Parts: sequence; structure tokens; C-alpha cells
Amino acid sequence: MPAVVLVGAQWGDEGKGKATDLLGGDVDYVVRYQGGNNAGHTVVIGDQKYALHLLPTGVLSPDVVPVIGNGVVIDPGVLLSEIDGLAERGINCDRLLISANAHLIMPHHKAIDKVTERYLGKSKIGTTGRGIGPTYGDKISRMGIRVQDLLDPGILGQKIEAALTEKNQILTKIYNRRGLEPAKILEEYLGYAERLRPHITDTSLVLTRALDEGKVVLLEGGQGTLLDIDHGTYPFVTSSSPTSGGACTGSGIPPNRLTRIIGILKAYTTRVGSGPFPTELLDEQGEWLRQTGGEFGVTTGRNRRCGWFDAVIARYATRINGVTDFFLTKLDVLSGLERIPVCVAYDVDGVRHDEIPMTQTEFHHAKPIYEELPGWQEDITGAKTFEDLPPNAQAYVRALEEMSGAPVSAIGVGPGRTQTLQLRSLV
Repeated sequence: MPAVVLVGAQWGDEGKGKATDLLGGDVDYVVRYQGGNNAGHTVVIGDQKYALHLLPTGVLSPDVVPVIGNGVVIDPGVLLSEIDGLAERGINCDRLLISANAHLIMPHHKAIDKVTERYLGKSKIGTTGRGIGPTYGDKISRMGIRVQDLLDPGILGQKIEAALTEKNQILTKIYNRRGLEPAKILEEYLGYAERLRPHITDTSLVLTRALDEGKVVLLEGGQGTLLDIDHGTYPFVTSSSPTSGGACTGSGIPPNRLTRIIGILKAYTTRVGSGPFPTELLDEQGEWLRQTGGEFGVTTGRNRRCGWFDAVIARYATRINGVTDFFLTKLDVLSGLERIPVCVAYDVDGVRHDEIPMTQTEFHHAKPIYEELPGWQEDITGAKTFEDLPPNAQAYVRALEEMSGAPVSAIGVGPGRTQTLQLRSLV
């Protein structure tokens, strides 16, 4: 049975939460497979808005099992705060499953993340300072502390002591900061262990058995393709793999179980943090997109950088992920424009590039080559079918579909749960 992957096809913030929620009634498990609380999904149900950071969006559907996979890094304090916040609003998280192999964000990770970024000055990456990068760094260095370690106080204490032997040296001798006390951290994390214990399991085994039983599994990533540690605009990227390949390694589901890969595309482009952004608008048009589209970070509240749609990175996302379908979001934001520029290629020092340039230097020098498409004046937020859209809006969607290299199977025409046009099934 299907294992369906949702990936961001730009720099994140494309509206993956809306897509996951749309599919919630058709799936049995929703799996978050990478990242941490440096990303967020916003879901609007009726007049209620939910901002999720670590929890999979499936937690909002009563018949779905939400899963945090092994590829995620977890700040247990943040996770429990999020669970408690939903409980206050009547959302039960008892079904939540957490991979025993997921890594824990520790206090030293957050301390080092913040001080390191501060010292980088103008060369800063744009990290959220939540300890994500240092946690993944320790994972790769084989110094990480995993969720399963919460279940063994002796092992947990040993690992905290070992980590702080090095990390306190860095904090005190390099950055002139106060060292951390192992005993206090152990006590704090053992407190988390008592509450998280019922949720911890071998999620890879659970998901494999679910697929064998004919269940539908939806895998959702945070961030987007251009923030992938391998395939993004390095070094201005996240520390994990939000692409479809990361869905396999971050969940324990093998590639041959994936049946659909749905890329989420915003009808224009945004990114948060530093790094190249060829179509970025630094004028009143960019501010208009930001205000009209509500482009402020779910997790950080930071202003998102805004620009026109970039077909070059959309084609790249199709190739890297093997996208089978696109979900186009926020089409309604463009209503009222006379003409809508779309980037179809780049000019790099007088040379046209129809694909992303190979080197970081070239990409930093890329200037967008635009084609203008006719806009529309009508309010499309009440549209129920593709045919309800104005002819120019339909033509805009079809043009983006052709440029991007995969069919558009759903369109968001507003923030609400019902404001989605489904052209074909996504499961």
C-alpha cells in the first residue's frame, strides 16, 4: 500500500501543513522524518489556527497515528510544551509514537548554536539558535544522545558527562561562557523520560508492518529542497535532508515502498535566513507579497524574504525528489496583479542557465530572466473547482506546471481547510 512523501519544493514555508492536513482523512499514519523545532507547519481548521513545530500535522486528525521518526532531532521540553498546548485546546496526543533512535537536543547544543552564530557576524548562516545543527553534528560524530537513552538513567548520565567534558571546554575557554552542570541536566531529562516513555517505540518496525497490512503512510518533511544539506544552497542550508531520499533514511521505510512524491510549491517564492535568492524583491512589491501572503515564520516570527516564482528551482526539485505531483499553494495571494513575472532561467555573467548553476559562486551571481504572464483581478478564495478560476489564473497554473516538469494535482486558494482545489487524487 502507499507510502506518500510530501516535500517542500523551494526554500521551505510552502504550505506543507495544509497539504498534510488535506490528506489526513485518507491516511493512517503521518510521519515527520527530519528536522526539529526549527521548522513549523500552520494548519487552519475553521476559525482555529494551529502552529506545529515538532508534532506531525496528523496529530490534528483523530483517526491518524502521528509518528516522529528517527531522522528528527527532538527538544523534549519543546515537544511536551506543544503536547500540553494542544491538550488545552482539546487535541489528544496519546496516539503519538516517537522513534527510540531519534536524537535529543541537549542544553549544550542550544548554547553552542547561539554563541557560534553570534561570532560568525556577517558570515552567519541564519540558524534559529535552537540547537539543531550541533545536535546533527554530534549525531554524525557518534557523540549523540538518543531518545532510547532516556529509558536508561545510567547510560543517560554517562553520555551527558562525556558530552560536557568536551562541550564545557568549548563554552568556557573559547567563548568565555559559563559551563553546564551534568547533574542538573540529568535530573531535567529524567523528568522528560517519565512523560515520554509511553510513546517511545521502534517506529520503523511499526511503519513497515502498517504498510504490510495495507495502511497508508504519509511522510512529511520540514524546510524544503533548497535547504537540503546535500542538495541545497550550501552552506545556507539546514542540517538534515528534507528531500524524498531523506524520507527513507529518516523513517526507516525503504525506497521501494514509496508510491507518490508530492512537491509543495508556493505560487511565488520565499526563504528565511541568509543565502542566495535570485528572484528576491527588495522593493514595495516584495513588501506587498510579504504582507498579503502573511509571510512571517511560524516558529521564529521572522520576516520571510519574498520574490516571484522561480521555475528553475522548481525543475530542480522535480529532478532531485522524483516529484510525481505538485500541490500549488497561495495562488489567491496573486489576485489583483496586472502582470505576474515568472523566472524561467538565470543570467550568469552573460550566460543563460536553464538549470541551477553548478557552483556556489555562479548561483550567487545569478540574475533572473523573467517572462510576464497576465494576472487576474477576481477574488478566487471561494473557488471550488479548477474551472471556477479566472482564465488567466488557470493559464498561470498550467504555465507553472509545464515549466516545473510535473502535474499540479491540487491548488490552495486560501488558508482554510476547505480552500483547496483537488484536480486529481494524491493518494
